[in-house]
Amino acid sequence: MFTIQIKNCNSIESAEIRIKKGTLNIKYGSNGLGKSSIAKAILASVSNDGTLHKLKPFKHRSFVGQFDPSVVGVEEINSVLVFDDTYVSQFAFQRDEVLKNSFEIFIKTDDFLAAMQEIETLFRGIKAAFDGNEDLSNAISDLKELRDAFGVTKTGELSKSSKGYKAFGSGNKIANIPEHLKPFEKFIKSEQPATWIAWQAKGNSFVELSDNCPYCSSSFQGTDKKDVAQAVAKEYDSKSVEHLSALQAIIVRLGKYFDGTCRESLEKITKSKVELSLEETNFLSALRGDVETLIAKLEGLRSISFFALRDVEKIEDEISKLRIDLGLLGRLNSADTKSVVEPVNAKLQELAEKVGELKGKINKHKKLIERTVAENQDGINGFLKSAGYKYSVVIKSEAESYKMKLVHQDHDEHIETATQHLSYGERNAFALILFMYQVLREKPGLAVLDDPVSSFDKTKKFAILNELFRGKASLRDTTVLMLTHDIEPAIDVIRGVKRLFQHPRPTAYFLASKAGVVSEVEITEENIQTFAQICSDNIHELDDEVIKCIYLRRHFEIINDLGAEYNYLANLLHARDVPILKSALGDIAMNAEQIANAEAGIKKLIPAFDYSAVLAVIKNKTEMKHRFTNTTAGYDKIQLFRIFKEVHGSTNGEQDSILQKFVNESFHIENEYVMQLNPHKFDNVPEYVVLECERVILAS
Repeated sequence: MFTIQIKNCNSIESAEIRIKKGTLNIKYGSNGLGKSSIAKAILASVSNDGTLHKLKPFKHRSFVGQFDPSVVGVEEINSVLVFDDTYVSQFAFQRDEVLKNSFEIFIKTDDFLAAMQEIETLFRGIKAAFDGNEDLSNAISDLKELRDAFGVTKTGELSKSSKGYKAFGSGNKIANIPEHLKPFEKFIKSEQPATWIAWQAKGNSFVELSDNCPYCSSSFQGTDKKDVAQAVAKEYDSKSVEHLSALQAIIVRLGKYFDGTCRESLEKITKSKVELSLEETNFLSALRGDVETLIAKLEGLRSISFFALRDVEKIEDEISKLRIDLGLLGRLNSADTKSVVEPVNAKLQELAEKVGELKGKINKHKKLIERTVAENQDGINGFLKSAGYKYSVVIKSEAESYKMKLVHQDHDEHIETATQHLSYGERNAFALILFMYQVLREKPGLAVLDDPVSSFDKTKKFAILNELFRGKASLRDTTVLMLTHDIEPAIDVIRGVKRLFQHPRPTAYFLASKAGVVSEVEITEENIQTFAQICSDNIHELDDEVIKCIYLRRHFEIINDLGAEYNYLANLLHARDVPILKSALGDIAMNAEQIANAEAGIKKLIPAFDYSAVLAVIKNKTEMKHRFTNTTAGYDKIQLFRIFKEVHGSTNGEQDSILQKFVNESFHIENEYVMQLNPHKFDNVPEYVVLECERVILAS
């Protein structure tokens, strides 16, 4: 058990809650008490992400350096995962997977990582040839740029729209400058000719404004110099020159990887004055094919992994295909290329000699993954089926991972927009189960469930609790804090089906808030009673005669005994001097025999009962105010308030319809639970309601 103290967080002035390690901890309290603030405060403090200050109460925000939020007691918690509306919206039901990072959550277990490590060990030799080899990485990058520059058409011909064709297709105009543009030779052959050409072309738009040169302001002294200045833009396209410069630099860097004949041909083509011939374009297309093949082989070797081989029927054949045969790539068959390829081929041969071991490890790993996939799918799908949902999940392999997808029983393809098809309840229930699997995978120090089941019906609530906290794949041994305004989870796990949730045994606490101070009282099995038990206990244990009569009337109501005793008490609580019975003919005064029978029945439970004495109290406005003030239980205050309002009204004529509706509907008819908590010990009336009642009474 550890204790967490929270101060100055939203509506919470201070709170102290206890959490038992390795089990479910239910904290039950009314809405508006600050349960979500507890979750946010713990998360912010543990993550230490600088967000705790955002919880500072508004009334304290003008006090810089004072009343700052603080959380003490979370030092043992290494991490926190929180389930709330934000979790559902940000992590569940992504477009291409059911849960963000589903591979890490459902597949990437410790066993998975260990098996991957064994397989990667066999690839270590090949990968060593690439690791840290900057020259090889640069060569692959240059080869890719060269390949991409010389795009080909569907028929395999050199594309005239490619960068390479635009650069060399009309001849190399950097190496072959026209005579009339020789004055610009140093600029055209500079390190960045494209930049100069673009600048020069922009200046041409000003040539016609004057006979002076727009670049140097001196006179052209004739039209020939003006024509020459304008001829640069006509002869050179800055984009083509840019491609030409870049490709020339790449070809120079890659020169050592081409054989002698290939280098000579490239030299001729790249310095040609005229448009490329058919033979030259065919040569470039063929060279591109060789380059593309070499890139594919090198990339295949560099990325060799379990994922690359997992779906291959014959791994030995796939490994054989990765061998680079420079004899069939004649244009690249240089000494430098061999110095790169031969060591890699040698390492590949070493791997081929261990292919039996590799096949065994890959097949073993595949079976492990299949088993993990089946367990996760079956667990989630079992829940979805038992809950009556027509959805299921399937874990599919992707290029370098696996992803969990959502499918509908009437549709073959996975659903990309799950949030548009699942109801609010379905999303929440499903997301809770996904959250459970994430907790099991990441093993946080604390998992927080912020009001997780309040929106479900009774059956769904228990089904979800059963899924979350029972069985092997559950949170039964995880430290879980459940914050809820719903009493049913506490009833289910503490008393209702206690045998199902006892290893380890959960705890439940009732949260109350007075003036921003949140306190808690433990809920034990004995505390969860039928309301009939509660009425009986309070009739015998309380001192206030009016309140005793209130509970006795409820007692008769609950056991459906609406006879003389019930009617007699109803008359009393409505402050009637002459008790009546309602009939089809109207109100009829109770006769002496009926009154005597009613009093005899009531005195069996309240021996000192005196109708006249209690009636005098109810009619005494000052006394009723006194009793309202002195009672400590919010439930009793509400019942006294109802009587006060009916008998004495309000001196200012105020009619608060919202408050009256809350009092009448929420705390007058409340028989829907078979089990409840005694409101004298667990005061679940929100403080703001009690304060509003107090304000109205004191103003009367």
